[in-house]
Amino acid sequence: MSHTIIDLSKPIQYSKNDPWFMRVKIKHKKHGLGRLLIRGLGLPLRLFPKNFIGWADDTIKNMGVHSTTHLDAPWHYGPESGGKPAKTIDEVPLQWCFADGVVIDMTHKKELDPITVADIQADLEKSGASIKAGTIVLIRTGRDKYMGTKDYWLKGTGMSAAATEWLIDQGVKVMGIDQWGWDTPLKKQIEKSKQNNDRDVFWAAHRVGIKKEYCHIEQMVNLGALPAYGFKVSVLPLKIIGASGAPARVVAILGD
Repeated sequence: MSHTIIDLSKPIQYSKNDPWFMRVKIKHKKHGLGRLLIRGLGLPLRLFPKNFIGWADDTIKNMGVHSTTHLDAPWHYGPESGGKPAKTIDEVPLQWCFADGVVIDMTHKKELDPITVADIQADLEKSGASIKAGTIVLIRTGRDKYMGTKDYWLKGTGMSAAATEWLIDQGVKVMGIDQWGWDTPLKKQIEKSKQNNDRDVFWAAHRVGIKKEYCHIEQMVNLGALPAYGFKVSVLPLKIIGASGAPARVVAILGD
C-alpha cells in the first residue's frame, strides 16, 4: 500500500509582517563554529575525521508556542476544563492526535462572519462526510493565502462558540483551522466587544474549552489539497512540560 503525505504546517521562519509579539527569529550557526566547539571539548585537530569541517547548528529565538502551526491545550483556555484541572500540552493524549480527518469547506464565508452549526451541517450534507467520536475536523477558510502578509492576523471568518461546542458534542477532541486564530480576528473581537458593550464577545469559541475539553490547531495551510474525507491526520505537538500549547508538524496521510 502506498501513501501520500500532505504537509499542513506553516514554515517556521522570520516574517516582519507577523505581529510583533509573534515574530520568530532563527540564528543559523555555521559549520566552523561546531569545529571550534569540538576543539574546545578536547579533540585534537589531528584526530578530526577527514573532510569534516564541523557541524551546523541553529537557535530559535522569540518563538512562543503559539507563533506558528500549533496545537492549543485545554490549559490555554483557562486553569480548569469541565470542572477539572485543564490538561497542559504534555498531558494531551496522543490518541487524540492521530485519527481520521474531515475537511469542512467554509471558503465561501465572508470576513468576520462566524461559522455556525448550520454552516457545518450543510457542508457535511453536501460532501457526504461524517463526523464520529475521535474524528479530527479541519475547517478550511482559505485564509492561509494571507500567510506572510500584514493582513494575516486581521483576516478571517472564525468559529462561533456554538459551532465549536457542537463539534465537541459529536465526540471531536481535536479540530483545526487554516487562518491565524480559531475565533474571528482578535482585533475585530475587541472592536465589536467595545462597540456593543458586550463582555461575551471576546474569545467566545476558545472559552468553550473552559466548559468542555477540546484542543484546536491554528495556522494550518494546504487544506485545499485534501478531499472532504478519506484520510488520516497526524498532529504531534512538542512535549513541552506545563505548556499551554506547542508547535506541531501537522500532516494528512492519504492511502490506497
